[in-house]
Amino acid sequence: MRTAVGAALVALFLLPEEARAHLVTTGLGPVYDGISHFALTPEDLLPVLALALLAGLSGPRYGRVALFALPVAWLAGGLLGLSRSSELLMPALTALTLLALGALVALDRKLPLGLVAGLAAALGLFHGYLNGTAKLGALGLCGVAATLFVLVALVAAFVISLRAPWSRIAVRVAGSWLVAISMLMLGWRFRAGG
Repeated sequence: MRTAVGAALVALFLLPEEARAHLVTTGLGPVYDGISHFALTPEDLLPVLALALLAGLSGPRYGRVALFALPVAWLAGGLLGLSRSSELLMPALTALTLLALGALVALDRKLPLGLVAGLAAALGLFHGYLNGTAKLGALGLCGVAATLFVLVALVAAFVISLRAPWSRIAVRVAGSWLVAISMLMLGWRFRAGG
């Protein structure tokens, strides 16, 4: 009898209820869950930093465009992703977005305003969709969008305010570090896959 009860208890503890790899719950509610998910996911955070650096290097108009285009597109992509039944992970493509944006920061070329707006929208739609498939929920996505707005505003405004000639070089170096990080992410992805 003891063996049967012990086996039943072991079987009960070994049956998982549900596993979610990327959902971070804070216990503070869905908005804060979205904020913490974004802050703790380098695949989302680093490309946004790269875009904010790029917009800041390009000037105030670019910063304002990125400030509004990115959160709106992220929210739209996230709402589309909520309809997907399972989580979608694309680590190689997320690393490539970081690589491209980091390279643009490191190169420091003046880009057309429409291109920066398109990059912000594409980044927002893609990463927002991935967040939506992670089942953050509509309120969680609103938390991410609010965090994006604040982060892009602060980083782009900081870069715009830099006046010393060497400070622009420091921002470009940060872009090259983002490229290096994306190469490490790609290396880990291909190493794990192969």
